[in-house]
Amino acid sequence: MIWGDFQAVIQLSAGLNVAILSFVDISLPAIKERRRVFAKARQELELHRGGTDHQHPDDAEDYAAAVQAMDRKLFLLWQESSTFIREEESLIRSTGVLGVFGAVLSLGLLWYSAVHYGGIISLMGRVLIILSFCSLLGAFLINFMTASQAGVFTKKCNAIRDEMHKRL
Repeated sequence: MIWGDFQAVIQLSAGLNVAILSFVDISLPAIKERRRVFAKARQELELHRGGTDHQHPDDAEDYAAAVQAMDRKLFLLWQESSTFIREEESLIRSTGVLGVFGAVLSLGLLWYSAVHYGGIISLMGRVLIILSFCSLLGAFLINFMTASQAGVFTKKCNAIRDEMHKRL
């Protein structure tokens, strides 16, 4: 196999690896939505916490207990998601690192394949070509997993908000 035969593949790798830097856009909307839903749930709970004007004292106690139960559920969900929240920034940075690494590697391979168009691809060249595609796959998987995990927490928080609307 010669470099010229693989130049189109390397061009594809270079283009995709440069585009990888926009993969962060896959997870950012889900992350922003999760943050917005959590903040909204907290605001709604605070409104309910302040609204304890009831005719009968027993109603006020039941209402306060229901508010406390919703607060506990939100806290437990926040606690469950706290590890993910701490890792979120790291995952987004990892995508950037993989994107820059893959783009530089692919552009270097593209330049090398143009200069050595008729030369035979060595084992190291094949490994580098495969590595350039692996960085693309890695960044996509990281962002896809981040977005789906953020979506799971958003759904759970929305379920708590729905229950809050029904009970309070």
